[in-house]
Amino acid sequence: MGLSVEERQAFLAEPHVAAISVSAGAQRGPLTVPIWYYYTAGGDLWIPTGKGSRKHQLIEAAGRLTLMVDREQPTVRYVSVEGPVTKIVPLEHDQHRQVAARYIPEELLEGYLKYAESYGEQIAVYVSPEHWLSADLGGPENWG
Repeated sequence: MGLSVEERQAFLAEPHVAAISVSAGAQRGPLTVPIWYYYTAGGDLWIPTGKGSRKHQLIEAAGRLTLMVDREQPTVRYVSVEGPVTKIVPLEHDQHRQVAARYIPEELLEGYLKYAESYGEQIAVYVSPEHWLSADLGGPENWG
């Protein structure tokens, strides 16, 4: 069963580890990798990534990407969004903290952010969700 607009936006706003897919050219399948992301219902989503990385280069070349999040408990549910890249900007420290805080326990956050400085320059890729797919397949109580 599909999700309502409000349900899919609320689900996407939760801190899931996402998978992004972006075209890797005519002779390759899409690059599909796990990634952290940030989203507020009704707005653009954004992902942090390394400046000049393969992912960054492919996203810039394609100009759009797909992001998918899912969960298995308490029900099998997913949301997938696809849309154009609206901007690519340097990742500010406060943004890095904002996205990392969704995934890293508070007591480890400062240590993680200090370690992450060794990744090199980071960027934030903004995407405007244009096409949505979503479903809630229920849980074990519905399958028997």
